Amino acid sequence: MNEPPEKFDVIVVGGGIGGVSLGYELSHDRSVCLLEQESTLAYHTTGRSAALFLETYGNAAIRALTTASRSFLLGPPEHFDTELLTRRTLLQFAARGRGEALEAMFEQVRTLTPDARLVTEDEARTLFPLLREGVVDLALHEPGSMEVDVHALHQGFVRGLRRRGGVVATRSGVVALERTAGAWTVTSADGTRRRAPVVVDAAGAWADSVAALAGASPVGLRPLRRTIFVLDTPDDVDTRQLPTLSDIDESFYLKPEGDRMLCSPADETSTEPTDARPDETEIARALDAIHEATTLEARHVRSSWAGLRSFVHDRTPVVGFDPNVDGFFWCAGQGGYGIQTCAALARVGAALVRGEGLPVDVAARGLDVADLDPARCAAPPHIVDA
Repeated sequence: MNEPPEKFDVIVVGGGIGGVSLGYELSHDRSVCLLEQESTLAYHTTGRSAALFLETYGNAAIRALTTASRSFLLGPPEHFDTELLTRRTLLQFAARGRGEALEAMFEQVRTLTPDARLVTEDEARTLFPLLREGVVDLALHEPGSMEVDVHALHQGFVRGLRRRGGVVATRSGVVALERTAGAWTVTSADGTRRRAPVVVDAAGAWADSVAALAGASPVGLRPLRRTIFVLDTPDDVDTRQLPTLSDIDESFYLKPEGDRMLCSPADETSTEPTDARPDETEIARALDAIHEATTLEARHVRSSWAGLRSFVHDRTPVVGFDPNVDGFFWCAGQGGYGIQTCAALARVGAALVRGEGLPVDVAARGLDVADLDPARCAAPPHIVDA
């Protein structure tokens, strides 16, 4: 005879940064259970992040959420036992002939990031001496950008969730979702059943698959593979003050880490939800681009890995109740912005679960509920509540 399902107010599916941060915020006033299909949390995208906080990165909605997350990340609550941010400025450059594109970008980002400024090639080469002469048309310097301690950030949310009575279950991939009498029964792969009025779909690249179990229409998530690799830097190069370097056309980026460089071809290869593996062809392409733009001559790749960044059509997260399926809440499509937006996005998601409006500070930055609404992506309904 089956045991009766354990009851909660909210069940969150997915243990990456989106799921744990929203679960943490909801645990203020609700009982929360978080389910993760893998044996460890943050196994996929979150655990493979380049760990940057960039307020000039992404579209207007992303920039609003990022800037609204800064105060939390700089002064996190008691559950976070270490500093989360370390200064690492950003230098984005436009290659010859692309200066006008960078100027247009600057006009878009300057309102929310007033300390960002345009710099000449000479200034750019002073900030990043490894740049080759004649490469840069114009550059954008963001002095307030940061590195994020992703592990400490993620674990702080998990710690806070547990201290508030939240339950975290790994190896608990969801195999069935059934809604009856105003609540969902969620069945995990091991047969365990749990019940809650609200299910939050924070399953990353698998979010559309989880939605299908609930009878919700997909929002059109596209998992895109991104490759990262590590190079040694020359012995005579002091990386401590170097900024992160990025080409605005995203042919590559470089992030100094100790005596090494974390590099990426900034690839976006469409793939199925999977345990992503690095693309050697993209690494070779990025090495060529790095050698053309900088004096780094390294060819030996010390290590490499890949992660998935999942987007919908407008590259803005999908956060809110499904328009056609009662009690099914989306928290998906954070793309490559999940770390830097998580603090504000979790507050937004918790407010929407509670039936409240956007937090005042987020709305003041120009974000509207409609920007995140799943209805902008959803197809016509095909189930009703039983």
